[in-house]
Amino acid sequence: MEQILIIAALIISIVLHEVAHGYAANALGDPTARLSGRLSLNPLVHIDLLGSVIVPGLLFFSNSGFLFGWAKPVPYNPYNLRNQKWGEALVAAAGPATNILLAFIFAIIIRFAVPLQLSDTFVSFASSIVYINLLLACFNMLPFPPLDGSKILMSILPFSAAEKYRQFVRAIEQYGFVVTFIFIFIFIQIFWTPFSQFVATLFELFTGIRLL
Repeated sequence: MEQILIIAALIISIVLHEVAHGYAANALGDPTARLSGRLSLNPLVHIDLLGSVIVPGLLFFSNSGFLFGWAKPVPYNPYNLRNQKWGEALVAAAGPATNILLAFIFAIIIRFAVPLQLSDTFVSFASSIVYINLLLACFNMLPFPPLDGSKILMSILPFSAAEKYRQFVRAIEQYGFVVTFIFIFIFIQIFWTPFSQFVATLFELFTGIRLL
């Protein structure tokens, strides 16, 4: 039961992450996601078999200690955005911002679990929502393509540096998910311990609960 709740929490979180991108793009002048039917909260519209089911399932049941996944990227046309300087950064930031908001909402619920007489099962589910959303927000802010942090970094860099970084991003994107998998593997092997400690600290700040 606990495993099912965790997978459900992950799917909900990554779907809302992608929907947030679509709503932000639409608000900034690009209707591509809306016209593609991607502003729906129906998980079936967004679920990617590899990123939403296979990868998180393998990570979870192999006890890797790292849970990650993604939905089908929401399509958008950056040239339609009214703000050409910050538009892409705002669209990219909408996903992690939504994850932080979800974590905050469920953290508040957890803090009032006793007076609200919430069941242990629900508190466990809420804790999974908080942890997973903090994890997704922090990981997606890393400045490595295709993560959201790469688009944000590209917008804040000086023009010459941004152009060089854009060339790097294009070179990486040519290899698709192969480079992404290599990056995730290296990240888990080298940076997972300090990263997980950082997320655990945020979790404690949000919920008041110390992770074991």
